Amino acid sequence: MNDEFDIIIVGAGLVGASFALAMKDSGLKLALVESVAPTAPAPEWISRVFAISPGSIEFLGESGVWQQFDAARIAPVRGMHIHGDDGKLSLAFDAHQSGLAELAVIAEVRQMQHSLWQALQRQENLALFCPARCASLRLQEEIAVLRLEDDRELRAPLIVGADGRDSWVRSQAGMDAEPAPYRQMGVIANFETELPHGDAAWEWFRVDGVLAFLPLPGKRISIVWTAFDERAAELMALPPDEFCRQVQEASHSALGELKLLGKPTAFPLRLLHLEHLVKSRVALIGDAAHNVHPLAGQGVNLGFQDARELAKVLKDRGPQPDCGDFFLLRRYERARKADILAMQLVTDGLQKLFNNRNPALKLARNLGLSLVGSLPWLKNGLAQHAVGRHLIQSRTSLFSGS
Repeated sequence: MNDEFDIIIVGAGLVGASFALAMKDSGLKLALVESVAPTAPAPEWISRVFAISPGSIEFLGESGVWQQFDAARIAPVRGMHIHGDDGKLSLAFDAHQSGLAELAVIAEVRQMQHSLWQALQRQENLALFCPARCASLRLQEEIAVLRLEDDRELRAPLIVGADGRDSWVRSQAGMDAEPAPYRQMGVIANFETELPHGDAAWEWFRVDGVLAFLPLPGKRISIVWTAFDERAAELMALPPDEFCRQVQEASHSALGELKLLGKPTAFPLRLLHLEHLVKSRVALIGDAAHNVHPLAGQGVNLGFQDARELAKVLKDRGPQPDCGDFFLLRRYERARKADILAMQLVTDGLQKLFNNRNPALKLARNLGLSLVGSLPWLKNGLAQHAVGRHLIQSRTSLFSGS
C-alpha cells in the first residue's frame, strides 16, 4: 500500500467518520487511523445517546449514512417541558406550534458509530488503519509525517485531529490549552417508564443540579443528571432501587414508576477553549477542537458542523493544491470560531447561572422562564434556535451527555 495521502484523519468517532464520508467525492486520497473498531449494536440499549439536530441530520444525510440508521432505534423529540427551581414555574415547547417537524432526534451512539463504520469500509478513496496507534507526529514545511506504533509512516499535507477531548494530535501539534473543570459529572442512565413520554423531553432545575429526560423508542427514556462531583458520586453509589426512587422523586413522577435498564455511568464535565483550531498542516474538529458543558446538548452537533465546514473548505479550495496550507485552513477556523465561542459562552454562563444559590439569581432565572412562556413569538424563536437553525443555540436546546 502506498503510504502517501492527501489527508490523514486521526480518530474514527462520530465526527472523524462523518468528515471522512463527507470527503468521499473530493478526489483526494484519505487515511483514517483508529485504535479500536466500533462494535455492532446489541439488542439492549446503552446509556450514551445524543440529541441530533436537524442540521446535523441533513449533513449525515448528504453522505447517505443517516438513511442507513435503524428507525426503530431513534426517537423524535416533538415537545419539551422545562421546570424552574422554585417548584412553580414551567415552560413547554411544541414543535408543531413552532412550525417544526421536530426539535431533535435522539440516537444511540453505538448504532451511529456502527453505521458510519460500515460506510467507511466501502469508501473507495479511503484507507483504514485499524487497529492502529499513533507513536509520533512530525510537522514539516510541506508535509506531515505520522508514525504508527508498528513503525509504519503515513505522510500527507494535512493531519485532521478528530481524536476526542484528550486529543493526541492536539498535544503533539503544540495546540493544547488547560481545560477548566466544572467539578461536575454527567450521570447518565436508561429507564423503562410506566407512562408514555409522548415524544417529549423533560427538564428540572434543582439545587443539586439539572435533571433531563430524553425520549427513546417505546416507553423508554435516557436521563442526564448534571451534578457536582460529591452529589454525582452519591448517585453512582446508590443501589438500583434507590437510584430509581431518587430519579423518580426528582422528576415528581412525571412518567410514573421507573425501572432501571443497565448500569448508570458518569463522565466529568469541563470547558476547553482553544485560541486556534488550525496551524500549518493541522486542523482540529469535534471534541479535539472544543469542549462545552452539556447543558444544551450541542457538543456533537458542533462537531458535525466542524466536519461539514472543513470538508466544504477543502472541496472548494479551487486551484490550491495544498490541503494543509495555513491560509486555506484559516477559512475553516474563521467560519467556525464564532459559532463555537457563542455556544461556549452561552453554556458556561448558564451553568454559572443555574448552579448558583443566590436568591436574586434564582428569582431572575425563574422570571425568565415565565417571560418566555408568556410571549409566543419569543418561545417559537427559541425553539427554532434549539434545532440549530441559527448560530447561537438557546438554553432551550435538547440536553444530552455530549
